Amino acid sequence: MRSNPVPRTADPLATVRNLGILAHVDAGKTTVTERFLYLTGATHKRGEVHDGTTVTDFDPQERDRGITIFAAAASCDWAGHRINLIDTPGHVDFADEVERSLRVLDGAIAVFDAVAGVEPQSESVWRQADRHGVPRIAFVNKLDRAGADLDSAVESIRRRLHPVPLVVQLPIGREDGFTGVLDLVAMRALTWSDGGDMADGEVPGGLLDEARRRRRLLEETVAELHPAALEEFCAHSAVRDATLVAALRDLTRSGEAVVVLCGSAYRNRGVEPLLDAAVAYLPSPLDVPPVRGTATGRGLAAGQDRTRERAADPRAPFAGLVFKVNSTATGRLTFVRVYSGTLRKGDTVLDAGAGRTERVGRILRMRADRHTELDQAVAGDIVAVVGVKSARAGATLCAASDPLVLEPPSAADPVVSVAVEARRNTDTDRLVTALARLVEEDPSLAVRTDPETGQTVLSGMGELHLEVAVEKIRRAQGLEIAVGRPQVAYRETVARGVTGLVYRHVKQDGGAGQFAHVVIDVEPLRPGAQSTEAGAEAGAEGGAGAERTAEVFAFDSTVVGGRVPREYVRAVEDGCRDALAEGPIGGHPVTGVRVTLTDGATHSKDSSEMAFRTAGRFALREALRASAMVLLEPVVEVTATVPDDAVGGVLGDLAARRGRVTGSTARAGSTVVTATVPLVELFGYATRLRSRTQGRGTFTTRPVGYAPAPAGATGADGTR
Repeated sequence: MRSNPVPRTADPLATVRNLGILAHVDAGKTTVTERFLYLTGATHKRGEVHDGTTVTDFDPQERDRGITIFAAAASCDWAGHRINLIDTPGHVDFADEVERSLRVLDGAIAVFDAVAGVEPQSESVWRQADRHGVPRIAFVNKLDRAGADLDSAVESIRRRLHPVPLVVQLPIGREDGFTGVLDLVAMRALTWSDGGDMADGEVPGGLLDEARRRRRLLEETVAELHPAALEEFCAHSAVRDATLVAALRDLTRSGEAVVVLCGSAYRNRGVEPLLDAAVAYLPSPLDVPPVRGTATGRGLAAGQDRTRERAADPRAPFAGLVFKVNSTATGRLTFVRVYSGTLRKGDTVLDAGAGRTERVGRILRMRADRHTELDQAVAGDIVAVVGVKSARAGATLCAASDPLVLEPPSAADPVVSVAVEARRNTDTDRLVTALARLVEEDPSLAVRTDPETGQTVLSGMGELHLEVAVEKIRRAQGLEIAVGRPQVAYRETVARGVTGLVYRHVKQDGGAGQFAHVVIDVEPLRPGAQSTEAGAEAGAEGGAGAERTAEVFAFDSTVVGGRVPREYVRAVEDGCRDALAEGPIGGHPVTGVRVTLTDGATHSKDSSEMAFRTAGRFALREALRASAMVLLEPVVEVTATVPDDAVGGVLGDLAARRGRVTGSTARAGSTVVTATVPLVELFGYATRLRSRTQGRGTFTTRPVGYAPAPAGATGADGTR
């Protein structure tokens, strides 16, 4: 008997689920994925993270480090449904992999540790899913651990993530005695043997009263949120199972509530009901709104609305989004979510953003590093294609006859950089090629050449991110690489601006000249608030992409009487944006600035958009030099779990790193310390923490924005 009845439908797309597994590091999401693959028959042996035998963590570095680094796709079948799974990383340095995955997913399973509850990165990925509007169900894992408590974990979900949790299961037994779950929807007891075999039986007498009380509480909560359930509850003082399942499905898909299940994936308990819940409550491609894009091509009239919607229809023109590129020993794999139409082997498609055509040689359904060949992929599919040579993550592949550009996943700005060079001069060209391929695979990495030193600089989302990237080149190319000291990405902002700055751009060198006269005011974007505040708000919602939603620049014009025509005002704004690239303190990007154009003048012949753009650029540069500027450094929230006898030393070390302790919580013989620390002070912290705690301490970080750097800092090399 299945705990969650799965509705049957004639439309094949209704039986597809595109799901992601989201969690903090070590919450057990890869183990959940492995159990899914085993139970659905996709694999014939249970993979274990600690043994390095998992299917989705197939990269050698993932197996060596015991963490998920790269998002891995796998497909399986359950109860007549095809589930396309993406196992996402849980470490903050790889949050951009999560961002790109969430862009193409229809639903997600958020995994939480029953002891720790909501942890920093589980909060970050939850906010990322909120931004993309991805419906979720929650799975409280590791109920067999000492200190595991379902109610505490659910309360942390309610308090820190703010959904309405709808608990549909209760554990049978505690900690080592955990043997199964009570299904509050079907009012059945599901238990598992040590071998992983499930038994479905009546609720034990000793648990019946508690099960009835919790079922009543579930009905009341659902009735408050769902009209049909409320009507039935008012008429009969109860909600039937079928009505409850339908209401849970509606509330999950609308995002009004989150269904909570529980179990222990490692001990193979609670996974089958989780699969049932995934297909019963999470949406199919038919249940999500049509994807929106921008039409391109020559047949559009000027001023015509270019916004288009594409429903998940195999008969519509083809449109798909590239969300991942992976270079393998056998060729380049381009991972595509097909949103509409049908993609066939041998088709020629258009890269709408680049204007290039690409030929699809093969279509593969992936299971991590293994695959099955397909003749075609239809709307709702997530597949890898071979033969596409140039499309990068975020590119739209579409039918050339009906071009459409879909919104790409947003990319976070890198925050840490290192200089890299080949130890042998003869390997320099190979290193350049390897770095270019690396950036193509991971858009959150950036490579540039320092104009002063000539060094090649690799930038990424954190120390571990860069360490993994460099090691990947070493292993794949056999190169010996020298790596410099990490540097952080500083910013500059205005603490006190200037008013009435006049800049006059006049250039006459034969022929038509250039003339532009502008008067600007410069002030902090939000007076009285440093940009760290905006960054903190964004960091709480966006994880590693904290600055992705932070306010950077605002431009206004108060010019009256047409003294500066509208097209020249736009040119002044463009020039000001150009000037933000380098600030006066150390040449770092400028953020948190408001510029107001208050007056200006033109020349009947010599004024042009180019002249006013130049005037805007030089005017803002002068204004920034005349303003009181502040150097900003990236700050992160550190959550350290340390033994009670080492708390004093850890707190002292954090204080020496300019850390500000924001919280401390006791937890079963250890203490969880939360502090805000400048990122530049955390290089090498893992080694220091291990030495102070005799190897028993662990920590995680989460970006929270920028804060003023201490007096005397220049940000030139990350030191003072």
